[in-house]
Amino acid sequence: MAAPFDEHDPYLWLEEVEGERALAWVEQRNAESQARLADAPGFAALRDDLQAILEADDRIPFVVKRGEHFYNFWQDRDHPRGLWRRTTLEEYRKARPEWEVLIDLDALNAEEGENWVWHDAHCLRPESPDAPWRHCLVSLSRGGADADVTREFDLVEKRWVEAGFYRPEAKGGLGWIDRDTVYVQTDFGEGSMTRSGYPRIVKQWRRGTPMADAEAVFEAEPDDMAVGAAHDSTPGFERDFVSRARAFYDNELYLRQADGSLTRIEVPNSAHKQVHREWLMIELREPWEVAGTTHPAGALLIADFDAFMGGERELRVLFTPTERTSLSDVTWTRRYLILNVLDDVKHRLYVLTPSEGQWQPEPLAGVPTLGSVSVSAVDDEESDEVFVIVSDYLTPTTLLHGRVGEGLETLKQAPALFDAEGLEVTQHFATSRDGTPIPYFQVAKRDLEPSGEHPTLLYGYGGFEVPLLPGYSPGVGRAWLSQGGVYVVANIRGGGEYGPRWHQAALREKRHKAFEDFAAVAEDLIERGVTSARRLGIQGGSNGGLLVGNMLTRYPQLLGAVVCQVPLLDMRRYHLLLAGASWMAEYGDPESDDWEFLRDVSPYHNLDPEADYPPMLLMTSTRDDRVHPGHARKMMARMSEQGHRVLYYENIEGGHGGAADNRQRAHMQALAFTFLGQTLAGAE
Repeated sequence: MAAPFDEHDPYLWLEEVEGERALAWVEQRNAESQARLADAPGFAALRDDLQAILEADDRIPFVVKRGEHFYNFWQDRDHPRGLWRRTTLEEYRKARPEWEVLIDLDALNAEEGENWVWHDAHCLRPESPDAPWRHCLVSLSRGGADADVTREFDLVEKRWVEAGFYRPEAKGGLGWIDRDTVYVQTDFGEGSMTRSGYPRIVKQWRRGTPMADAEAVFEAEPDDMAVGAAHDSTPGFERDFVSRARAFYDNELYLRQADGSLTRIEVPNSAHKQVHREWLMIELREPWEVAGTTHPAGALLIADFDAFMGGERELRVLFTPTERTSLSDVTWTRRYLILNVLDDVKHRLYVLTPSEGQWQPEPLAGVPTLGSVSVSAVDDEESDEVFVIVSDYLTPTTLLHGRVGEGLETLKQAPALFDAEGLEVTQHFATSRDGTPIPYFQVAKRDLEPSGEHPTLLYGYGGFEVPLLPGYSPGVGRAWLSQGGVYVVANIRGGGEYGPRWHQAALREKRHKAFEDFAAVAEDLIERGVTSARRLGIQGGSNGGLLVGNMLTRYPQLLGAVVCQVPLLDMRRYHLLLAGASWMAEYGDPESDDWEFLRDVSPYHNLDPEADYPPMLLMTSTRDDRVHPGHARKMMARMSEQGHRVLYYENIEGGHGGAADNRQRAHMQALAFTFLGQTLAGAE
């Protein structure tokens, strides 16, 4: 049986996020780190350079199309909290488009005495194609937390709607049904939130009535993760759906009938489900037997939606994974389906055209074969236009635009923000403890001398089926590569680089596999003469913070420095802190026998006062309401108590992203790179 749950923890008081004693402790720790890092020679110049990169006027302003306008959210030095603005495609093609500002968040903050951070805007498609887009639901967060407020904005009048839809601060959201009706899932009062801290009740709310009087649509169980509802406004295919997330990988999807009744879509709960026009698309996370045929995890299936709901089970296979390939993403346009396939963590895009039951794949023309590629529909209800974003570690991001079947043109090209001359990207494979090949990317000088003396930064994540893909990072380029450092990204198990099997190989009691993979990459870098243990730094955030925390306690002999950001570290209490209960499908339940394996991967519980740990920098945010700052606080306190070399910095704002604006992002990046430079250069 699991150990008693009331074991003594002397630092529980640090879980009081805004407790007076806890914040005084944070202030003191911040002052220590500031004195050590922010007052170091070169820090101010690096911070200013990183902020200039983040706020460069010629970076690409990515857009979303609504009607005749293209919308963008933009932050720069003069507008640190940002501008929500729009322009036309003709204007957007210009090097310096003219923008129409809709919301100036800095001005709004000054007017209202708030610290709003932009989340998103959900806008209602007009009933007539000739009518203007008008009604938007804008979500704003105080300080960058996940919890936010929703307010209605008029795109024609360019103002907030008086007595419009308004949702008070909570986790949840609003979604349009029509101009006078929305779905609302939020905190309705006692008992309305799940154990994970998300809404468990979704309602239909009519304009002009109190939110408390909204009509209940669905109510989940307290131990479920969350609920939601959405209206599909596609002309001719108008439908409403309700989703019930029982756990992170356990989701039921229902079709809501005209009378309000719900009909479950009978596919595995673990599968990703998507309805587009007449099609039901099913991406499997586990094998599924249908009509005598077993389809493997990672396969993509498609069926006629109405026929499927009527009981037919005629499924067509659109993609089947191999040992080296997985499905990264799917994108619908008006008439086509685009598959984004990863082949040894390299992208391949294919266009499928439905024709008499056939879906023959053809490569998407005009897409580079190197680097990371993502594709999005410009408007999947009206056209076959797409945006394609192409990037790699050394090549600035390019935005392409065009119609499927007609080729692509370069619409925007980001500038080079660091000198990549003489650098190259190579892919390597390390062998993990159980013999599994683990791919990783290395960015370094061409013909790097195998001296074992190159300062190297190894980055990883390894969780929630999230792949780490090549992308241009000017901050890494300026602060690390241009200083002679080597940058490495490890594609370890737990991530999604090879689909569900890669993720599930490090799930729950197998979590240690992710750490073994990361250690194998570190050992391979040392064996290849790229670096040595005293020159090797590692970095990770959130689940990646759990990764590097375990690397500290398990493999300190391989490491010279550790940067641990917005981390999970106390796996005994993680499920009791903020959204932690929603991750039990990933990690396990500490109040069951799962604690037997969870204790083994809980860095907070495995710290050894006799161990010789490398220096560590812990970073978090007071306003992170996803991963509790108590994880990092308590780790810092216990490491300090034991006499280990550790620094701590907690940003007062920022949410789970760690920062609320570019000034804060630049400051925190500069702290991390200054720490790495000091420790890996032998200053410790």
